[in-house]
Amino acid sequence: MTAISPCPARLLVIEDDAVLCTHLQDFLASRQHHVTVCRDGRAGLQQALDQPFDLVLLDILLPGMNGLDLLAELRQRSAVPVIVLSALGDEQDRISGLMKGADDYLPKPFSSAELAVRVEAVLRRVTLERRQGQGVAPMGALILRTEDESARYRDADLGLTTTEFRLLQVFLEHRDQVLSKAFLYQAVLHRGYGRHDRSLDLHVSHLRRKLRDAGMAEQPLRTVWGQGYTLVSEAL
Repeated sequence: MTAISPCPARLLVIEDDAVLCTHLQDFLASRQHHVTVCRDGRAGLQQALDQPFDLVLLDILLPGMNGLDLLAELRQRSAVPVIVLSALGDEQDRISGLMKGADDYLPKPFSSAELAVRVEAVLRRVTLERRQGQGVAPMGALILRTEDESARYRDADLGLTTTEFRLLQVFLEHRDQVLSKAFLYQAVLHRGYGRHDRSLDLHVSHLRRKLRDAGMAEQPLRTVWGQGYTLVSEAL
């Protein structure tokens, strides 16, 4: 299978630490990415909404606007992928970021190698999804549009993040099959599965809630204890 290498991407770094900003800008630029830096939360939100970025690297503790509040507001209007960067290592902060729509979470301090792996994983997924082409894929009352990564159920927009859209897409591609967490981490998050990593569980929980809020009478995403998750096509 041919590996997919992301093209130079447009990255927005929203981080108030001047030294870290310089390091991130230099490092990411050395990997051929186009990097914009903003050190204020509210200004960063406006830039994320006004310009077509491929990925946002977002700190939590920001002047002007808290990073989690910024993320929540961004998600109301944009599905741009977001990796949260924060010195707050508490699990609840990580959960809050993922529940508000982050695609990944990288606690500080982190190495350049770890940052590169996380950034390239998200960009690789975006590149793959763009190459899959445009179109509409109806599954009963559920419709996925790959051209803008949106999903609708009975004409109601599900408001999915990029990761949630990809997760639902993978489930639909393998409907009625039990998918292991290890497989889903590779197929959706593009990284290995760690026993204490709850990122996937949180994305599944968020997707379930959005399907339920859209009016699905029966939850199609089921947990198969000790094995993984499955999407039951009869429930769609």
